[in-house]
Amino acid sequence: MNILSFLLYTFLVTVTPGPTNIDILNTIKHRGTAAGIKYTYGAVIAIFLLLIISTMLNMMLSQFIPSILLVMKIIGTGYMLYLVYTIFKSQQDSQFHKNTGTFRAGFNLQFLNPKVITFSLTVMPTFILNSYHSIYIIYTFVIIITGIGFFSLSIWVLCGTLLQRFLQNHDLLVKCTMAIFLIYAAIIIWI
Repeated sequence: MNILSFLLYTFLVTVTPGPTNIDILNTIKHRGTAAGIKYTYGAVIAIFLLLIISTMLNMMLSQFIPSILLVMKIIGTGYMLYLVYTIFKSQQDSQFHKNTGTFRAGFNLQFLNPKVITFSLTVMPTFILNSYHSIYIIYTFVIIITGIGFFSLSIWVLCGTLLQRFLQNHDLLVKCTMAIFLIYAAIIIWI
């Protein structure tokens, strides 16, 4: 395995915009940094669990993974388009803001996030499972990937915190930008 390729791939996939990263910015914009951190903790724990589940599934059901990915892409695309709707709806809906920025919200989103699911199902067989067979080494990589994910999401928390006033003062521009990134993410998973 080429460790540099693995590290670059993992970092780039986790740091580029997707539903989780955009939701972190939206959470910080409306609820502050503390809520963004809680959300991030939930997301990281869910990513860790998804990596473990995906690793086990990859080891047991490698021939069925393509059909599972198709279903998850369909569900994920619908969910990302729903997030676009919620971005524009959220201004008047105080109940929406009450339910964002929690550990649970960050955790739950990952199980519908096609970017995270596709990444989880592909990173292990592409880089790890072909080269390593020791369960300890395989799960060490799960921890490394989770750490890289945490680092990448923390970058978004930091940027959101530094840009919070801008995000609040340029609401329509921010909403349109987040919507464009989500629509792009919904399209790109099909390419």
